[in-house]
Amino acid sequence: MFVLYREKFRFNELNNNKMKKLGCPQCVIHRFFVKNDKGESIVVVVSDDYKIIPIHESDNLEGFDLTILYCLGCSWSGSVKSLTGGKHKKKY
Repeated sequence: MFVLYREKFRFNELNNNKMKKLGCPQCVIHRFFVKNDKGESIVVVVSDDYKIIPIHESDNLEGFDLTILYCLGCSWSGSVKSLTGGKHKKKY
Protein backbone atom coordinates (compact mmCIF):
# COMPACT_ATOMS: atom_id res chain seq x y z
CA MET A 1 0.00 0.00 0.00
CA PHE A 2 2.82 2.43 0.86
CA VAL A 3 4.55 1.75 -2.47
CA LEU A 4 1.33 2.51 -4.36
CA TYR A 5 0.92 5.78 -2.46
CA ARG A 6 4.56 6.73 -3.10
CA GLU A 7 4.20 6.03 -6.85
CA LYS A 8 0.99 8.09 -6.97
CA PHE A 9 2.77 10.95 -5.15
CA ARG A 10 5.69 10.77 -7.60
CA PHE A 11 3.23 10.82 -10.55
CA ASN A 12 1.54 13.92 -9.14
CA GLU A 13 4.91 15.54 -8.48
CA LEU A 14 5.99 15.04 -12.10
CA ASN A 15 2.63 16.19 -13.49
CA ASN A 16 2.12 19.29 -11.40
CA ASN A 17 1.79 22.67 -13.08
CA LYS A 18 4.96 24.03 -11.47
CA MET A 19 7.37 21.89 -13.47
CA LYS A 20 7.16 22.53 -17.18
CA LYS A 21 8.25 19.53 -19.23
CA LEU A 22 9.81 19.72 -22.67
CA GLY A 23 8.31 17.72 -25.51
CA CYS A 24 9.27 15.92 -28.67
CA PRO A 25 9.78 18.26 -31.65
CA GLN A 26 7.66 15.95 -33.85
CA CYS A 27 4.74 14.78 -31.72
CA VAL A 28 5.06 16.91 -28.52
CA ILE A 29 4.88 13.85 -26.23
CA HIS A 30 6.62 14.57 -22.90
CA ARG A 31 7.93 11.07 -22.18
CA PHE A 32 11.15 9.61 -23.50
CA PHE A 33 13.45 6.73 -22.73
CA VAL A 34 17.22 6.44 -22.44
CA LYS A 35 19.31 3.31 -22.98
CA ASN A 36 22.45 1.84 -21.45
CA ASP A 37 25.12 -0.43 -22.96
CA LYS A 38 23.14 -3.55 -22.04
CA GLY A 39 20.08 -2.38 -24.01
CA GLU A 40 18.03 -1.68 -20.89
CA SER A 41 15.88 1.45 -20.90
CA ILE A 42 14.37 3.88 -18.39
CA VAL A 43 11.41 6.19 -19.04
CA VAL A 44 12.22 9.84 -18.33
CA VAL A 45 10.85 13.37 -18.64
CA VAL A 46 12.88 16.52 -19.27
CA SER A 47 12.28 19.70 -17.27
CA ASP A 48 12.40 23.16 -18.85
CA ASP A 49 15.94 23.61 -17.49
CA TYR A 50 17.01 20.48 -19.48
CA LYS A 51 17.26 18.22 -16.44
CA ILE A 52 16.53 14.56 -17.21
CA ILE A 53 14.29 13.02 -14.53
CA PRO A 54 13.29 9.33 -14.34
CA ILE A 55 9.54 8.93 -13.85
CA HIS A 56 10.04 6.17 -11.28
CA GLU A 57 11.80 7.36 -8.14
CA SER A 58 13.59 4.03 -7.70
CA ASP A 59 15.29 4.25 -11.13
CA ASN A 60 18.90 5.40 -11.28
CA LEU A 61 20.32 7.09 -14.38
CA GLU A 62 23.88 5.98 -13.65
CA GLY A 63 25.35 4.11 -16.61
CA PHE A 64 22.69 5.35 -19.07
CA ASP A 65 23.52 7.39 -22.16
CA LEU A 66 21.86 10.76 -21.52
CA THR A 67 23.04 12.30 -24.79
CA ILE A 68 20.33 10.57 -26.87
CA LEU A 69 16.63 10.55 -25.97
CA TYR A 70 14.11 8.27 -27.69
CA CYS A 71 10.50 9.45 -27.93
CA LEU A 72 7.77 7.12 -26.68
CA GLY A 73 5.20 8.57 -29.09
CA CYS A 74 6.99 8.47 -32.45
CA SER A 75 10.29 7.46 -34.04
CA TRP A 76 12.18 10.64 -33.08
CA SER A 77 15.50 10.44 -31.28
CA GLY A 78 17.93 13.23 -30.53
CA SER A 79 19.57 15.47 -27.98
CA VAL A 80 18.00 17.21 -25.02
CA LYS A 81 18.66 20.65 -26.54
CA SER A 82 16.43 19.92 -29.54
CA LEU A 83 13.26 19.47 -27.45
CA THR A 84 10.42 21.99 -27.65
CA GLY A 85 8.37 23.79 -25.04
CA GLY A 86 5.36 21.62 -25.81
CA LYS A 87 3.72 23.43 -28.72
CA HIS A 88 3.81 22.68 -32.41
CA LYS A 89 5.25 25.31 -34.69
CA LYS A 90 2.59 26.88 -36.91
CA LYS A 91 2.64 25.66 -40.48
CA TYR A 92 1.52 28.08 -43.16
